[in-house]
Amino acid sequence: MSARKVEQERTARHPRETSDLFGHREAEATLLDAYRSGRIPHAWLIGGAQGVGKATLAYRMARFVLAFRNPKSSQVQAAPTLRVDPSDAVARQITAGAHGGLLVLERGLNDRGVMRTVITVDETRETISFFGSTAAVDGWRVCIVDTVDELNPNAANALLKILEEPPQQSLFLLVSHAPSRVLPTILSRCRKLLLRPLETDDVVRAAAAATDIDAEDPALLEAAAASDGSVGRALSLLGGDALKLQQRTAALLATLPSVDPRELHALGDALGTSDRVALAAFIDGIDRWMSERMRTGDANANLPRLARLAEVWEKIVRAARDTEAYNLERKPLVFSVFSMLADATR
Repeated sequence: MSARKVEQERTARHPRETSDLFGHREAEATLLDAYRSGRIPHAWLIGGAQGVGKATLAYRMARFVLAFRNPKSSQVQAAPTLRVDPSDAVARQITAGAHGGLLVLERGLNDRGVMRTVITVDETRETISFFGSTAAVDGWRVCIVDTVDELNPNAANALLKILEEPPQQSLFLLVSHAPSRVLPTILSRCRKLLLRPLETDDVVRAAAAATDIDAEDPALLEAAAASDGSVGRALSLLGGDALKLQQRTAALLATLPSVDPRELHALGDALGTSDRVALAAFIDGIDRWMSERMRTGDANANLPRLARLAEVWEKIVRAARDTEAYNLERKPLVFSVFSMLADATR
């Protein structure tokens, strides 16, 4: 199989194109019950690890609300899940990104065609005209923020203003990889819905459904087993090289606070110069290591060290976004990341 074909198969469909949900039946039932009660909270924070299906659930909810605008209708009251037939007109419009009742706030391209590292205040202010318009569509209007973690401070404050005085029949679905870091005033205005990591079987089925990979593919099974319940992580590990790179990263992390410069040079070389999959695997390996440190009893007993790690992680995320956005050299990032982690773990 050609490298190009492998890369095509590893590319997952966008959540707006995904009609099936794997796992999270309890979370789905919570949203469905709230909607058909007729008293659904206007804002939900859907939190959990990256790649577990948060955006998929958000789009699934948006489709259902926009397809069945009356929560007391017999269709809603009898519905076992939030599934909407992909052939439905609303589902097709959302897949095409053309439904007038849905606004999606996500990182866009700047004037130079480079992906921004944050969601800007100007983009967030689109919610004012969106919810103030009556011509686009009758009934419910839904706003998905994917992700709220990427709002810059001004954008977060702009969103907060409309959450404080939400229009009637408005629904906000805020996706977050790190709910504890969301602005407390935004958190206080949202119903929280936390998604757990998926079972390995669900990761396999979801990854197969989101790509053209067979569910029995050995590489997919290996990646799913190492994914910690994240479909996104499994897809980033496909192909073997990303998995090996993550294992190499884990081996270096295990030596902290001591680090062998020769190994850092080798790891930087392995990241290449423009391979986004390799960069994602490296950052994902750091994320896994960091999450383990945050969960351990030692970390809880040493709050200053925990605070330092959290601060370092935010710096790493920003540096990785800049590296990808501006296609910077990977090796300086590797040295910078391990230098910060070494200082934080001494």
